[in-house]
Amino acid sequence: MREEPVMEGSITWVGIDAHKKTLAVAVLGAAGRPEEFTIDNDERSIRKLARRLNRSGGEVRCCYEAGTCGYALQRRLENEGVVCEVIAPSLIPRKPGERIKTDRRDAMKLAELQRAGVLTSVSPPTLEQEALRDLCRCREDARADLGRCRHRLVKMLVRRGWVFNSTSRLWSERHRRWLEAIVFDNETDRVVYDDYRAAIDQLERRLRALERELEKAAQLPLYRAHVAWLRCFRGVDTTIAMIFLAELHGIERFASPRELAAYLGLVPSLHASGDSARRGAITKTGNGHIRRVLVQAAWQYFKRVGRSQALAVRREGQPERVIAIADEAQRRLTTRARRLLERRKHANKVVIAIARELVGFFWAALRDDREPVRHGARTSAQFEGAKAIAAPHSATNSGVRKVSRTAVGQRREARKEKRAK
Repeated sequence: MREEPVMEGSITWVGIDAHKKTLAVAVLGAAGRPEEFTIDNDERSIRKLARRLNRSGGEVRCCYEAGTCGYALQRRLENEGVVCEVIAPSLIPRKPGERIKTDRRDAMKLAELQRAGVLTSVSPPTLEQEALRDLCRCREDARADLGRCRHRLVKMLVRRGWVFNSTSRLWSERHRRWLEAIVFDNETDRVVYDDYRAAIDQLERRLRALERELEKAAQLPLYRAHVAWLRCFRGVDTTIAMIFLAELHGIERFASPRELAAYLGLVPSLHASGDSARRGAITKTGNGHIRRVLVQAAWQYFKRVGRSQALAVRREGQPERVIAIADEAQRRLTTRARRLLERRKHANKVVIAIARELVGFFWAALRDDREPVRHGARTSAQFEGAKAIAAPHSATNSGVRKVSRTAVGQRREARKEKRAK
């Protein structure tokens, strides 16, 4: 017996359990026993790891779970010539009876599952896409902080007996004038009140500054056209369009609207066993930021069909194909929302159903290789004609034209008549 070098074409599988300070590494080579060791999570240690893996003589494939470490580890390994994938944690197979969890076990499990080919990798963004995504999330954090500060001030005033009794909304102009007129006799109350007001003013300035930066980013060549297309839809402004594009970083990754809706967690959960099948709430997997802005836009389709002046301005100079899809989305989603509400469905369920269908129209508008006929979209001239036909019946159907039976329904009626004969 003698030692032989590893044959060419063999693959070395490497699983990494990444943490802020350390990396637990498990190596499964073509020959020999598995290796397990721990290194520091810094640039020097990662370079040494890459050189060690490259000395194996064959192909090296690494993977680690997506998490707080981001994509820095992947970029460092790939710069050293090592293939590395980032794995979706929610789709990793898990044994129900497994009760022991350590970093080394997790790393070895990743290596074994990667060798078996049962892991699902995520699509990493570029540095520019990740920077824009962080800008959108920074704006989301500022918006959430502003909401918390406003709640603190309102609750403090309620505890002191100051309640805004008006038909106007909170934080409207009338509410702000009411806040300016409040005067406390106690010096400590004045200090607390002024501090809450100062925090709100600071966050409002931050939010406006971040939204200006988003407006600038929307003019970049990578996003200019797609942002303008999405703004043709009702309820979609620059902020919502930029969040959708930045978080998705590539509509071409999805072959169908169903894949996109499933990725965003807008499809209902399903538990099927034997003869029973039970559907539950939406899965809420994937990106929650996109799901939130989609629901925010979907509320606008509870209103009757129409075209505001602001929407007409946003559509100026945009492709006819995109405008036709946006018009068809407004017609279909407005009708669907009304019918679901007439069936006494809860408004929260209705808005999720509208958001799920709105995703499909977004997908159709952003795909350049798809024809609008496939999605049943009509031209603007046809849309105006439909509005003219529906105008006499606005008192009975809230301005929405009734949709004729589809070809599928016609074929069904024909089959029934044939069987009756």
